[in-house]
Amino acid sequence: MYFNRRNFLRSASILAACSLGEFDVMAAAMQAKTHGNKVSEDDDAYWNNVRQLFPLTRERIYLNTGTMGASPYPVIEAVREGMMKSDEHGDYGGYENSIEVLAKFTGCSKNEIALTHNVTEGINIACWGLPLKRRDEVIISDQEHVGNALPWLNRQKLHGIILKTFTPAATADETLNRISALITKRTRVIAVPHIPCTQGQVLPVKEICRLAREKGVYSCIDGAHGPGMLQLDLHDMGCDTYASCCHKWMLGPKGTGFLYVRAGFGSVLQPYFVGGGSSGGEWDMVLKPEYMPPYADNAHRYFGGTQSLGLAMGVMAAVDFLNNIGMDNVHRRIKYLGSYLQQRLLALDDKIELLTPTEESSFCGVNSFRIRNVPYSDFYKLCSGEGIRVRGVPENGINCTRVSTHIYNDTQEIDKLMKVVEKAAVSG
Repeated sequence: MYFNRRNFLRSASILAACSLGEFDVMAAAMQAKTHGNKVSEDDDAYWNNVRQLFPLTRERIYLNTGTMGASPYPVIEAVREGMMKSDEHGDYGGYENSIEVLAKFTGCSKNEIALTHNVTEGINIACWGLPLKRRDEVIISDQEHVGNALPWLNRQKLHGIILKTFTPAATADETLNRISALITKRTRVIAVPHIPCTQGQVLPVKEICRLAREKGVYSCIDGAHGPGMLQLDLHDMGCDTYASCCHKWMLGPKGTGFLYVRAGFGSVLQPYFVGGGSSGGEWDMVLKPEYMPPYADNAHRYFGGTQSLGLAMGVMAAVDFLNNIGMDNVHRRIKYLGSYLQQRLLALDDKIELLTPTEESSFCGVNSFRIRNVPYSDFYKLCSGEGIRVRGVPENGINCTRVSTHIYNDTQEIDKLMKVVEKAAVSG
């Protein structure tokens, strides 16, 4: 599905959005295929071909994948094609194929994947499905996105659970020690982000999940920033649940996501939102108040109802797009750009406070920083005036700037950002 010339040429709306001719885009798509070969992370000619497959305007520099990833043309076309299949022929179903694609992409079984619309939906399924009672303790960080904070805060308000927080440290070992120090006999859950949306460090989630198992504690990971940036193996990670989305680093259509529920964990995690597809048995279509059919014997019990074929095909196209480049190549390119930005920021010495750790295992494609004596909101306005999109981070009073670099970015864009940083640093 990576790129279909006939279908691409049928889509007038996509062609109208292209800054290049359709055959230029087709040529770039063919050249982006690596056939499993390694591509150098600093091969500008190759990565420029990849960049041509995105409709991102050249008039602005987009450095905010951590909020929303840009979808490439093959994904946009796949969504259109899926919608046409539904609306031309009344096709129903077909979305199920995306479950197996997501499972293979994240290193798990298709029976462990539930389709969702976003990370927040998956987190809520996990949060509310766990058998918690008053005064049970849940460990979270003080760097949470609202999507992982509010569900647990709401459960604290309604059910009387206790939230205990830690601050992620500069090293993976110290972060793990801080979590371990919070565990008591009342601890029931460790619910942390794989990569906090604030400082952008990569937490040692495999070790955190191992610690949880050793202590008899549930592990629920907010995986908003994992897939598409890092190579995932959820079985190896060892978490009980992992909630993620397809619209950030996976470059998929907006409004798509998934929840991983470890095999066997369904006996613990109670489903509350159910519908067609979440039942595991046949029922006679006559409402009988005394009868509730059994749940599906896999993660499909956590979602039900009509699904979008167009969005499902877009998700499959996004995975196909990344796999054709090679996730190893994608990860190394993202890491290369993240490191390049770090080094440029660190070169400014005391003018910059870099919040993202420099430990090799603790960073990748997200860097957060403050410019001393310059409010982050002022710097955000300065970037906007220069046509550069970053993200201000007011959460938890952090008040910093976050930069997310993906495969459609390059060092020249980072250099342009740094000119604005240097200008602000001098004025501060």
